[in-house]
Amino acid sequence: MIKVMIVEDDQIFLSYLCRIIASDSHLELFAAVRDGISAKHSLLRGEPDVLLVDLGLPDRSGIDVIRSARKQSVNLDIMVITIFDDESQVMACIEAGATGFLLREDITRDLVGEIKQLHAGGSPISPMIARSLLKRLCPPKLVKPMPNHEQPSLSARESEILALLAKGLSYGEIAGLLEISPHTVTTVVKKIYQKLAVHSRGEAVYEASKMGLLH
Repeated sequence: MIKVMIVEDDQIFLSYLCRIIASDSHLELFAAVRDGISAKHSLLRGEPDVLLVDLGLPDRSGIDVIRSARKQSVNLDIMVITIFDDESQVMACIEAGATGFLLREDITRDLVGEIKQLHAGGSPISPMIARSLLKRLCPPKLVKPMPNHEQPSLSARESEILALLAKGLSYGEIAGLLEISPHTVTTVVKKIYQKLAVHSRGEAVYEASKMGLLH
């Protein structure tokens, strides 16, 4: 079971997220709270596996909740779900310890898959956010392909999936597009991470861009 904690001040959306968690037998709702203080108290009572957190909380920034949660547990997987797409907010969340970032408009029933992907070591991220990060981290004029002998050798399938990861597609979407199983996607992504010596989608896209592996 993956224990999920939700911090969201909008009661209607909070209830919606709770229903999604309840819809899958592999997920368990650890706690559902509407402010930062309640989140702090819940985290003191136990340790969830995944934290879903909004940024616009009534008593403090969700970034403060992320920072506190990360200090308490280095193993906690944290995903931001918010309406804010400001680049500085995104970077602040990542620096605080978030490992996934989804805009509320992108939330669908596939959220279950995104949570499982996050818990498995992935970094679900909305396409718009991924594009913003790429522009910030990899200005085109600074991207220089590495000499061929220094580049990791990616198979055709690995290159194909890497390109789809860079576009922000979820593992489930990639599996459906390529007509393969989500398990196969996960296996290939792990191989990509190993070859690029990275641990997340964002790092993989960043390193691949520097190496000239994305076209």
